[in-house]
Amino acid sequence: MSHVFPRHCKSDLPTAVGGEGCYLIDASGKRYFDGSGGAAVSCLGHGDAEIAAAIKAQVDKLAFAHTGFFTSDPAEELADLLIANAPGDLDRVYFVSGGSEATEAAIKLARQYHLENGEPNRRHVIARRQSYHGNTLGALAAGGNEWRRQQFAPLLIDISHIDPCYEYAEKPEGMTSYDYGQQAAQALEDKILRLGSDSVMAFMAEPVVGATLGAVPAVEGYFKRIREICDQYGVLLILDEVMCGMGRTGHLFACDADGIAPDILCIAKGLGAGYQPIGAMLCTDKIYNAIDGGSGFFQHGHTYIGHPVATAAGLAVVRALLDRGLVERVTPMGDKLQTALVAALGQHPHVGDIRGRGLFRGIELVADRDTKAPFDPALKLAATVKKAAFEAGLICYPMSGTRDGRKGDHILLAPPFILTDDHVDEIVDKLKAAILSSLPK
Repeated sequence: MSHVFPRHCKSDLPTAVGGEGCYLIDASGKRYFDGSGGAAVSCLGHGDAEIAAAIKAQVDKLAFAHTGFFTSDPAEELADLLIANAPGDLDRVYFVSGGSEATEAAIKLARQYHLENGEPNRRHVIARRQSYHGNTLGALAAGGNEWRRQQFAPLLIDISHIDPCYEYAEKPEGMTSYDYGQQAAQALEDKILRLGSDSVMAFMAEPVVGATLGAVPAVEGYFKRIREICDQYGVLLILDEVMCGMGRTGHLFACDADGIAPDILCIAKGLGAGYQPIGAMLCTDKIYNAIDGGSGFFQHGHTYIGHPVATAAGLAVVRALLDRGLVERVTPMGDKLQTALVAALGQHPHVGDIRGRGLFRGIELVADRDTKAPFDPALKLAATVKKAAFEAGLICYPMSGTRDGRKGDHILLAPPFILTDDHVDEIVDKLKAAILSSLPK
């Protein structure tokens, strides 16, 4: 009998014993292509000797030194490397252990920044419906997934939500993509004015929405308008790139594709590529200087922030992404994956949309292609696809609740950046078979 508390109490999981490139291997020797990188984590694949060597070297040198007393070389070097490649005026890096910690830190920093600036009335955060920002109570409150929030709702802080920029399902018929994006962005200004223009502290969004919508990028011009609105009303723009960042969508920082820079940016997942648990919150020099010139102390912290071994792993991962040209190959390989998915599934009557950016792709399944009506949630279609794909040796990331937290099904793909053309074929062949076997007859 296991004493591990699993994610699902009724699950009977195989034991992973090894990893090799794009594959994970269980105790029976079965190989699984990691088509979702776990949860968009394993961008370098498994068993990377260079990353493992960097971790071992750091453990031999220094395993842990609490940041209340020391800094460390790997933390300093990783921060320098991130800022050297970061967009806009981002200038400081606050290391954490994962994505939820990064978004929590961002919300708290936004509040403290306004306090240090003498604007204590700024207390509201605005986020988007069908977003996901993590599973701690603050991050869950910011997220807009009703299914995840429902049972914890009495414990969540009050955060306002506007509609996402979700062209496939929510763009009015006859409207151009650009006009739809401007309309969707206008919802932010409308919400700011309803709450009080001097009472909003931040707006939080994913540049490409991951787990909850299934690799949905905003239309052209949306985030530029969002940036203008935030600047007009003194609202901090927080971008959550925990899932879509670190090269996943073709740029080291996903917001580069939209031609904007945030005030605060959150990363994790691909930052450690699964080799160590690490995340980070980046902020502008303006925000940092407000703290430095005021109280001088960010009232936040966790035991393992800036962990030397975790930051050594992150440093090795980011160097690998840049030095091996892996970020540059994400877009062409993503285009190949998109082309193959469209060829195999694009005309299927129950495939409504195939979308994404780089090696971050989503397939939305619908009961009716013409009306875009989702399947009945009682069918548990996403779970059925996940099981069928896993049995075939493909790890993918199907989710339900795409439309409103209850209805809608999509499949998220986020394979390692090292995949080959043959791997693209393997993903598509196994996924197509899993989808077709799972659809109601």
